[in-house]
Amino acid sequence: MQVIIPLAGKGTRLRPHTHLVPKALLKVAGRPVMDWVMDRLEGLDVTELIFITGHLKEQIEAYTSSRYTIPARYIEQKVQDGTAGAINLARPYVKGPVMIIFVDTVFEADLTLAATTTADGIIWAKEVEDYQRFGVVVTDAEGFMTKIVEKPSTPISKLANIGLYFIRDVDALWAGIDHTLAAPANKGEYYLTDAFQHMIEAGRKIQTAAVGGWYDCGQLETTLETNGILLAQGAAAHAAVGADVTIVEPVLIESGCTLERCTIGPNVTLETGTVVRDATVTDAIVGPRCVIEGSTLSHAMLGEAVKISGFTGSGSFGSHTDVRGS
Repeated sequence: MQVIIPLAGKGTRLRPHTHLVPKALLKVAGRPVMDWVMDRLEGLDVTELIFITGHLKEQIEAYTSSRYTIPARYIEQKVQDGTAGAINLARPYVKGPVMIIFVDTVFEADLTLAATTTADGIIWAKEVEDYQRFGVVVTDAEGFMTKIVEKPSTPISKLANIGLYFIRDVDALWAGIDHTLAAPANKGEYYLTDAFQHMIEAGRKIQTAAVGGWYDCGQLETTLETNGILLAQGAAAHAAVGADVTIVEPVLIESGCTLERCTIGPNVTLETGTVVRDATVTDAIVGPRCVIEGSTLSHAMLGEAVKISGFTGSGSFGSHTDVRGS
C-alpha cells in the first residue's frame, strides 16, 4: 500500500521561528507532528510514501530521508489550488489502494481496517461538540458516508472529518478529482472532499471509522493542549532536578537544560540547552537554547534561542527574539 502525505494543499505553518517551517515538522511533546503520525503506520505494509510538498520541499526531504526507511517520493505542488489538486499530482505514481494522511493533527486510529474492509474507501472521523469548526461527515444507518458538509450552521452531524482516508477504488477517486477540477473552484480552491462526494453519488461506498483520539496542532492554544495530552500519555520525562526546582507533572525536559530556583509545569516541554532561572513556566513549548529569567510564563510557545527577562504573560515568540518587561 502507498501512503500519500499532502503537505501543500492546506498551506504551511509559521512556527515561532524566524522562518517558515512545514506544519509536519512543528514539534509537540518533543517530537515533530510527522513522527507522531508515522508511528501510526507501524505494522502496515507500506511500500512507498508520496509527499506532496509546497515550496519548503527541501526541508521535508532532508528530514524524512534521514529519519524513515520507507521509500519516498517528493512532489512539489507549485500551484496552491487546493487538496484535490495536491492529491492529483500523485496520480501517475499510484499503483493501487492508497492511504491519504493530512499531517496537521495527531490521531489514534486503527489503520489496519484498510486491510480488511470491503468498502471502496474509509474516512476516519471524530465526534465533537464544536461541529461548526469542521467539515462533518453525514452517514446512513449502516455507517457509510452520504455526504460531507463544511462547517455546518445546523447540527446535521457531529462527526468531524480529521483528514485521514483510505481509498481502495482509486479509479473512482481519480474520476471524482477530474469532476472536481472541471467544476468552478469552491471559494478559490478544489477540495478533495468534493471528489469523495462525487464517488458517493456515483454509487461507491465509503465506510466511516471512529478515532480514539484526535489532537489539533493548528493554533497556539490547541497545540499547547495537544502537547499536554501527549506528555500525560507517556512522552513526559526528565532527569533529577535540584532542591530549588519544583516540577509539576507532566513535563518533558530534554538533556542539557539548566534549571535554577524555578517551577516548571504542568504541560511544559523544554528543548535542549534551555536555561530557566528564577522563573515559573506553565503550559508551554520552549524551543532549544532559550533563556527565561525572572519571569512568569504561561500558555506560550518559544522558538529557538529566545531570551525572556522580567516578563509576565503569554504568547508566541519568534526565534532569536529578546523580550523584556511585562
